[in-house]
Formats: sequence, structure tokens, C-alpha cells
Amino acid sequence: MRLDSLQNWFQAAITHPDGVWQALDPVGAASVLTCSKALPALDRLAVYGRAYFARLLDCLREEYAVLKVALGDEVFDAFAVEYLQRFPSQSYTLFDLGSRFPQFLRDTRPATNGEAGAAEWPDFLIDLAELELAFNEVFDGPGIEGKRTLDEPAIAAVSPHRLSDAHLIPAPCVRVLALKYPVHGYFAAVKRNEDASLPEPAATFLAITRQRFAVRHFELSKPAHVLLSALLRGEALGVAIEEVARGSNYEGLEQQLGEWFRNWAAQGFFLGIVDDPDAVADDL
Repeated sequence: MRLDSLQNWFQAAITHPDGVWQALDPVGAASVLTCSKALPALDRLAVYGRAYFARLLDCLREEYAVLKVALGDEVFDAFAVEYLQRFPSQSYTLFDLGSRFPQFLRDTRPATNGEAGAAEWPDFLIDLAELELAFNEVFDGPGIEGKRTLDEPAIAAVSPHRLSDAHLIPAPCVRVLALKYPVHGYFAAVKRNEDASLPEPAATFLAITRQRFAVRHFELSKPAHVLLSALLRGEALGVAIEEVARGSNYEGLEQQLGEWFRNWAAQGFFLGIVDDPDAVADDL
């Protein structure tokens, strides 16, 4: 067998989601591998298979450490093993391993059958996983360190006739979340090794970013979330403001807009403002 064929065979066997016993038959394994005094060929290969999945399980435990606290070790591991079986790692980097875990929790969410309070626990877990994934992505991804961000005077300097069609270039580390639970309080308490209890459900809107290599979150009102989400999607400033105005009371909106943009500029949410978003400078 050629070396590359042998490597592919070995990889397929030890990464099979149901184990090497489902990937190979004992006769097939014995035709490639030798047995030892203590173990037949397939059992020797299984040592590597177990080590592979143990490593992946350790990565998920670390990536979703707060969710693991909420679920408990045994229940978390059961979810994680099923997740790895449904979504085997297909990336060269372990950074992508848990990227579909929140979606997995949604897909496997138990039916409520109309039971009072039955919806609360799964929704809390899904929101917590969403927040933890966002924190991990922002921490490991590109940030604004060493970059010049858009400040409030630069926004104010844009002429009114240009402002409506202008596009704000978001910092690569900015994320927004719309959640059913204020899970950020629970998340922060666990990170501080404090006692954390299940919060009451409440519509929660967050912005997440990174400053000086530290991930931070900010609470948003619903209108602010609508506006910031539209800007992150690449909508023109005028279009984004119209979107938030349709769902808000015009009274006081102008003052709120000024306050939002002052806060977002202070936190480095944007890198620049352009007329054509497709002609963004590479150094932004």
C-alpha cells in the first residue's frame, strides 16, 4: 500500500464517528497492522481512535467551559460526544471544532409538549452556547489592536448630503446577539468563580468586541441592536436608520442616535466610513 493511501486509511479509521470497529473489520485491520502479545490489530488501532476523540472532547470542554458548568460534566460530555458523531471535525484547525454546537443544541432541542416552564432550560443553554461561541470567535479572530478606528469627530465631519448613502466599515471583531435570556450575567459569574443561578427569561441584546486583546460585551436596547445589525450587514447609514425608525418612536430617536454612535465610536466598533463598501482600503 502506498504511503498516502495508508495515511488516508489510518485517518479514516481513527476519526470514524462510531469508532474503528464500525470503520473496519478485524480481517481488514489485520491485513495492514500487526497484532501485539496483548492486543489484536483492531484493538491496537482503537487506542489511537480513543485518543483522537478524547482530544476533541477536551477541546469542547475548554471551548464551552461555562456551558459545561451549567450542564454538569456528565451531561455535557454526553452532548459533546453526540455532537462529534453528528458533526465530525472537517477542518485543519481545532478552532472550528465547536462552531456548530449552538445549532446542534437547537436541532436536538426537546419538544415542550405544552408543559409550563419546559421551554426555559433548553433556551437558556442555547443562548449560553451562542454567547460562549461569540466570545471564542472574537478572542481568536482578528481585532482592532494596532488599527486606527473611526472616532466621533470623523463621523460628525461627514457632510449631511453624503451621510445617508455612506457605509460604516465594521471592525472585524464586532458581533451582535439577540437572546431570550440575559446569559451574560451568568457567564461573567462563572468566569469569576462565583455562584451563578439561572436568570429569568428576558429579551437581551448584546454587542461583543475586543479591545487590547480582552473580549468585552455591551448591552443594547432593541432599536440599537436593529441599527447596529443593519450596519454590520453592510446597509447604508440612511437605510439602517430608516429600519430602526420604522420600529421606534421618532420622538427622541435623534438624541438616541447621537448617544449610540458616541458609545460605538468610543469602543472602536468601526474602522472607517466610505461611499462604496466594495472599494475598502486593504489597510482598514
